[in-house]
Amino acid sequence: MPTYDYKCENCDHMFEYFQAMSDLPLKKCPECSGKIRRLVSGGSGLIFKGSGFYLTDYAKKKSNDKKTEKPTKTEKKKTAKESTKS
Repeated sequence: MPTYDYKCENCDHMFEYFQAMSDLPLKKCPECSGKIRRLVSGGSGLIFKGSGFYLTDYAKKKSNDKKTEKPTKTEKKKTAKESTKS
């Protein structure tokens, strides 16, 4: 059962009320008996249970196959320097 936030339009009194979703909204302020309205709130966070909700569940698996070996940046720099010396 959720907790709803209410605000009085007369005295600006804010309060929370724990009630079922099927219950009708409250109509009177508990302090001044003025008109109140239910506020829209973010609520609590969702809790996902089970597999399929984590980054590790969809992570790419490392393959052992190496198609072609590319030279690293340091190797490229060495070959460029060697070509200028010749």
